[in-house]
Amino acid sequence: MKEIKCECGHVNPLGTVLCESCGKPLQKQDAKLLDMRYDGSARRSQTYNKTIVDKIWNFFSSVKVGVWLIVITLTASAFGTIFPQEIFLPPGAQADTYYKEQYGLIGQIYYTLGFHNLYASWWFIILVASIGVSLVICSLDRVVPLYRALKNQGVTRNPNFMERQRLFSRTETELSEKVRTDIIEKLKKKRYRVKEENGNLFAEKGRFSRWGPYVNHIGLIIFLIGVMLRFVPGMYVDESLWIREGETAPIPGTDGQYYLKSNKFTKEMYNSENEKKVFSEAINKAGDGMVAKSYQTDVELYERKDSSLPGESPKLKKVKNGKIKVNDPLKFGSYALYQLTYKEGELSKMVFQLIEKDTGKSFGKVSIDLFEPKQDYDLGNGYKVHLASYLPDFYFNKDGEPSTKTRNPNNPAFVFQITAPDKPGGEKSFVAIQETIEGSKDNKYKMKFDHVETKNLSGLTVRKDLTLWVLMLGGAIFMIGVIQGMYWHHRRIWLRSIDGNVLVAGHTNKNWYGLKKDLQAVLADTGISEPADQKELLKEENKQPA
Repeated sequence: MKEIKCECGHVNPLGTVLCESCGKPLQKQDAKLLDMRYDGSARRSQTYNKTIVDKIWNFFSSVKVGVWLIVITLTASAFGTIFPQEIFLPPGAQADTYYKEQYGLIGQIYYTLGFHNLYASWWFIILVASIGVSLVICSLDRVVPLYRALKNQGVTRNPNFMERQRLFSRTETELSEKVRTDIIEKLKKKRYRVKEENGNLFAEKGRFSRWGPYVNHIGLIIFLIGVMLRFVPGMYVDESLWIREGETAPIPGTDGQYYLKSNKFTKEMYNSENEKKVFSEAINKAGDGMVAKSYQTDVELYERKDSSLPGESPKLKKVKNGKIKVNDPLKFGSYALYQLTYKEGELSKMVFQLIEKDTGKSFGKVSIDLFEPKQDYDLGNGYKVHLASYLPDFYFNKDGEPSTKTRNPNNPAFVFQITAPDKPGGEKSFVAIQETIEGSKDNKYKMKFDHVETKNLSGLTVRKDLTLWVLMLGGAIFMIGVIQGMYWHHRRIWLRSIDGNVLVAGHTNKNWYGLKKDLQAVLADTGISEPADQKELLKEENKQPA
């Protein structure tokens, strides 16, 4: 059978616990008080469990499953904060080697399991999506049957239903028209909506508060949609950009549409005695007694023209000049560039002299750009230098071989091939900072360090967030649901005259004290007994010895 017909004539869906109209129990309940959760409506998850769709629905409709999904997601998020995420690694650092070198075996495991890029990983996205699915199914499984039950509830309630409410009283008397009218007036003064049927009353107020939790769910679902939208290309950008003075670089996250040129980096320190006194705590924490008061990067913003062909240097059109300061970003289109940090005195160029070892005679200088080094340098008169190998961040690996940690010139080293008129076969020379290792003791020439050139770096953050309004909308709706459920309560009062008795029952989803006060005021001077709290009476009975 697909439906259950109650003796009152109302047809209920299969799985209904309490008749939607009169409230008569349609399934056996041994408890003295009725379970009024969802008003005994037929929930799909409690009715069907045959097909695969039923099993999936029942799985996600469980509150326990939803809670566990949230716990697992929060735990995973916590693991993602143990070490820095990949996007926050130092400039030039390679994730596949950085975690192992910095944190050892634990770092390697962290990287292997994908925690270094946790919030964009496929399994984390599935977890977030599963929470959203759970919220949708949980809500539909409960709100639709509850809406149907509250919409169909009748005025005349079954005596068994009324007797098994938490607040109930039976008075041997007849309900006169005067008393009934007096009760209706008092209920309306307390903003109850009153319905009458055959001399019986049903009063209700605050029904909209029952939808508070489901409004919460709608807000959370919209919020999760906003989170998921952040993984859609073009919707959310949070990238780092390290740019040197004089450099023009593409702005990450803009698909090569915008370029930025850094003209100058400036920094202002706390110098005056008054400033040092006011900010002494921060200055002392710095250790070296130096704290930047402010720092900024003077930049030029360029936009790439569509006419440039693949492979050729981009043709740029200047958009505007700007200054990027801390908490004062450069905004363009949907993007914003924030000044995050800086690095002073980074090696930019190293200059060497080709000299004769015995006499110290110089045959010219070689200036090597540490970021875009050339391979060959012609000094004239037959003297040439070939850069055979370049190690930007030199160290000896576990096999004792020269290698590089990163692509940043933190500790540059070079292998030169020197050619001279009297050495057509060439000589090799290995040069690192403050160290020169010649390929042979018979070498006549060597590369001598002359000087270095440095540049300042600006650490910028590129931000674009088209999902913010979705997140704010979800948060606002969630708060509306919280207020709706916390500050209003669904109160119902039933009054029925039957067989020379007047039955009064009351139910609320919370704040029973408030409902009791309403009943006291409504029934005062009517001769009808004030309903007793049967839950408290049952507690007293259980305390008494057998």
